[in-house]
Amino acid sequence: MKKFRKVLDGLTTSSPGGTIGSPSCGSAAGTPTAAPTPKEIDVQETLVSENFQLCKTVRHGFPYQPTALAFDPVQKILAVGSRSGGIRILGRPGVDCYCQHESGAAVLQLQFLINEGALVTACADDTLHLWNLRQRRPAILHSLKFNRERITFCHLPFQSKWLYVGTERGNTHIVNIESFILSGYVIMWNKAIELSTKTHPGPVVHLSDSPKDEGKLLIGFESGTIVQWDLRGKKADFRIYYDEAIHSVSWHHEGKQFMCSHSDGSLTLWNLRNTTKPFQVTFPHGKIQKDGRKESCKPILKVEYKTSRSSEPFVIFSGGLSYDKAGRRPTLTIMHGKAITVLEMDYPIVEFMVLCETPYNNEVQEPYAVVVLLEKDLIVVDLTQSNFPVFENPYPMDIHESPVTCTAYFADCPPDIIPILYSIGAKHKKTGYSQKEWPISGGTWTLGSHTYPEIIITGHADGSIKFWDASAITLQMLYKLKTSKVFEKPKPGEGRAAELVEEDPFAVQMVSWCPQSRIFCVVGISAHIILYRFSKYDANTQIVSLEVRLQCESEDVISPSENENNPCFSDPGSHSPQPHHQHPASPSSGTPEGIKNSIPCLKVKDRVVRVPPGYQAELVIQLLWVDGEPPQQITSLDINSAYGLLAFGNCNGLAVVDYLQKTILLCMSTLDLYGPADPYQRLTRSPRRNRQSTSEFCMRGLSNFYSDSKKRIRTSYQSLTELSDNQQSIDMERSKSPTSGYASRRAMLQQLHGVTMYSHDEHHTTSPYCWSERESRENSFSRSRSSSVSSIDRDTKEAITTLQFGESYGRKSDALPTPCLWVGTSLGVVLLIPMSIPTDQEERMEEPVTIGPSGAVLMLKGSVLRFGFLDCMGVLIQSPYEVWRDLNASEDPDRPRRRKLVHFSPSSSQDACGDGHLAVVCSERQAKVFLMPSQSCLFVHNITESSFVLRADVVSVCNSVSLACFCANGHVMTLSLPSLRPLMDVNYLPLTDMRIARTFCFTNGGQALYLSSPTEIQRITYSQEMCDNLQEMLGELFTPIETPEAQNRGFLKGFFGGNAHTFDREELFGEAAAGKASRSLAQHIPGQAGVEGMKVAASGAVGELARARIALDERGQRLGELEERTALMMTSAETFSKHAHELMLKCKDKKWYQF
Repeated sequence: MKKFRKVLDGLTTSSPGGTIGSPSCGSAAGTPTAAPTPKEIDVQETLVSENFQLCKTVRHGFPYQPTALAFDPVQKILAVGSRSGGIRILGRPGVDCYCQHESGAAVLQLQFLINEGALVTACADDTLHLWNLRQRRPAILHSLKFNRERITFCHLPFQSKWLYVGTERGNTHIVNIESFILSGYVIMWNKAIELSTKTHPGPVVHLSDSPKDEGKLLIGFESGTIVQWDLRGKKADFRIYYDEAIHSVSWHHEGKQFMCSHSDGSLTLWNLRNTTKPFQVTFPHGKIQKDGRKESCKPILKVEYKTSRSSEPFVIFSGGLSYDKAGRRPTLTIMHGKAITVLEMDYPIVEFMVLCETPYNNEVQEPYAVVVLLEKDLIVVDLTQSNFPVFENPYPMDIHESPVTCTAYFADCPPDIIPILYSIGAKHKKTGYSQKEWPISGGTWTLGSHTYPEIIITGHADGSIKFWDASAITLQMLYKLKTSKVFEKPKPGEGRAAELVEEDPFAVQMVSWCPQSRIFCVVGISAHIILYRFSKYDANTQIVSLEVRLQCESEDVISPSENENNPCFSDPGSHSPQPHHQHPASPSSGTPEGIKNSIPCLKVKDRVVRVPPGYQAELVIQLLWVDGEPPQQITSLDINSAYGLLAFGNCNGLAVVDYLQKTILLCMSTLDLYGPADPYQRLTRSPRRNRQSTSEFCMRGLSNFYSDSKKRIRTSYQSLTELSDNQQSIDMERSKSPTSGYASRRAMLQQLHGVTMYSHDEHHTTSPYCWSERESRENSFSRSRSSSVSSIDRDTKEAITTLQFGESYGRKSDALPTPCLWVGTSLGVVLLIPMSIPTDQEERMEEPVTIGPSGAVLMLKGSVLRFGFLDCMGVLIQSPYEVWRDLNASEDPDRPRRRKLVHFSPSSSQDACGDGHLAVVCSERQAKVFLMPSQSCLFVHNITESSFVLRADVVSVCNSVSLACFCANGHVMTLSLPSLRPLMDVNYLPLTDMRIARTFCFTNGGQALYLSSPTEIQRITYSQEMCDNLQEMLGELFTPIETPEAQNRGFLKGFFGGNAHTFDREELFGEAAAGKASRSLAQHIPGQAGVEGMKVAASGAVGELARARIALDERGQRLGELEERTALMMTSAETFSKHAHELMLKCKDKKWYQF
């Protein structure tokens, strides 16, 4: 524990990196204040660096760009591989594990060691890996890197320790999965085919052992050649040469027939009695044309041939549709007897797998479900019902249903909010699912002891909002809200606005939620804000619409001779509360008469609408077009339920709305907020060009925001989704700068915030839409600004970057805290705006709230990102809020409902410390702690010089409070409060792209999240306590289950069916018989899995006793007993040695016949 003291002796306290001329660091004694100033701040800080450790906790969502699928039919767990080298292993709800290959190479194939707690992965870098799944965090035991050949197919027979590996050259190698060493036994392609064959058969596309005889290996080559290889005799039993390329092969369980799928859309059935021609050829989707020929069909990429005791066999395949039907969706076809069912999918099929009751390939398979892995979804079809319904997916696989555009994370929510949201959301669930239980039910998971209510909110491109229950490192959808229902549907081609936003006019940019009052606010891409209240009852409501004119007039910018302090509005009535009215849309044309003016981008429904229980829209605020210029993007928002106020800003200025009275209280340009206290000397300059073009000198508005920044926002979930197949381009991407190769931090921030609201370090613009080249060029500023600049060009916009309501001291002379609005700008300026709010409920609804900019100004380096407030004991001060009440509930006339407000005054618990509080301000470069009301700067910390902070939050962790920061160079840092000591600095993400920058957020309890891919949310923790408890919270992938016994084959089947159970692979493939493989062919790399992994590797594929010991050792339940046993064994060994020595002495003189 360390104490920090800061004596305020009235002298100027300025940091080395402080901004010149900053009033914040001025003399406190030089300005007499009426309020008593504490002579010293005594805060006992409890946080130390040992409280922090960064690690990933869990990944939610659909595996991005999936490539492979595997299922363990005994353990009942599913594995999905991805193009980026990730593996997701899924079991029962709560059992969800993510692993990553360090190489990042795409996963080509997955093979479970069935019921062994291990998984083999084959990757695109021609490396095989063996993963140990007997620990909660799987790890690699062995790797085997092929140097001269490329892996194309792998097959591991059930209960075998020999893995067959097919290559691009057509060869088949055999790997011992215990030692991960190649056998000397190789099936060369030229031995497999006839010597008379003149062409290469192509890569190996299929390997499988015959169900009738494990000593027979069926090898399928891409060209259409199929060979059954006798492993004992080292010769081919038969060879099939077919004209069409083969994609897959599937055996009948008796081992007398197999089925192939081909590139021409055909299925061929082969009988081992006669392999000269196929027993049957079918084109399931190919019709006979008028000229008698079959119509051409797409390839059948995979087929599975499964038998059932109670019905006819199932033939299930993907693809095979005729080419003539363009635009048809991808299909999975189920042929059951004479019935053919075609299931249309929403996305292309990557892989599918039929789930069967038995793991043995020589028994009746009894299929009960089919798992279909699509490009953007995972579905499971119930095969036991004739209509083939799908199972309801218990995993959150639909996060990306519409691309995610923003996220918010709330830990330690009120405990009643999750059940209420779930009960409302459950009413809108889809029906028609299979009634059976989810078949992927492996692993074990229990609710950990360190759990508290957590909610994640995601905003989407279609305007929808999803609330997720994130408690106990799981994720479950609670409630979905569609913000587009507030507006009329935009008609196609409806003027310029529709032309600009036709793709996603309702896309969500920002959300603000107060869990206590349940008030919810959404900022949309069309410069609109929607305020929602929560109700458990449906209601008929008319949505109130306010229209705000927040736009700089051209005269303010171009003419330096006019008044510098003109407000942003030519209409003074804009400052006063406006009644709701809809402006008629004017025609949009290039003529001055057709210029859009004073109309919003979207049309709010102006009729009474029936709204269901849940979040119900109460107020819509829209920014207006001004003189043909669309409104600028909203860059900041804060709402306070206790005050009944909502504040928002953009690069033009600030607006404050009273949502109780539905009035606009303040609407001013940023410059006007300063008054005489402007810290910058703004230089006037001559206009560059004619005044005839209004838009040329104003900032780019929604027009270029959509053409440029909206496209960039879409980059975060669209362009970034299209990973190049060219490895060179991927490597180039990885070698870019920490900010993804953007020309500068300003360029990245321009994309992040959507508008050119900052002065740029470098020129950086793109113009996809049909705006003139000159306009695009001139609208993208190319000026530089250092952090200590004291003069700013007149036409540089200063954006409002962050807002925070709270009880504070608006002026140095204030003796008592009052409601204030803290305003942070892109130039590093902090403004305090005090407010006077009527306290009586009746007065609050009738009397106006008065707001007056105070002129109090603080300064930092870089754009201001976050505010936080502490009392003089270093305890976090929460924002005041109103306790939730249901406005639609029936009211008791005797007990009228009143607003119940909860205030956290900074002076409530500080009798010993005197009045005042600490204000924490974080910018993209530095953090400062100020003492209020004297505005003295107590502590300064320059967070970064080479990069810039993207996200900062004041968070509670380990019963204390800290400042958490995420930088563009991928560093995650925590600073103590109030002293700003660095506690943790981890280089976590070497590459930060726009998607991560837009979605990264911290929350209380030492947790954070970001969108790791367009379809997945990655949660991390920076708390040592949570890292320590993580093992308890994660699910177990492996549970000891007895392997089902093989069915009794009977005497006749065993006699006539070959000697399937007498085949000893060790005799054939072991080093004694086959010798060693060439060292240059493959390189063995031992894994980093630790002691547990080595035990698993040594245990082999059999031995129940060894398995039980490993299971106990891995859980750490027998460490003490092991020491005791070792001591007992040593004692026993000494006793044995003693007795043996006595026996030897006793018997050494005896003759042999005396024994």
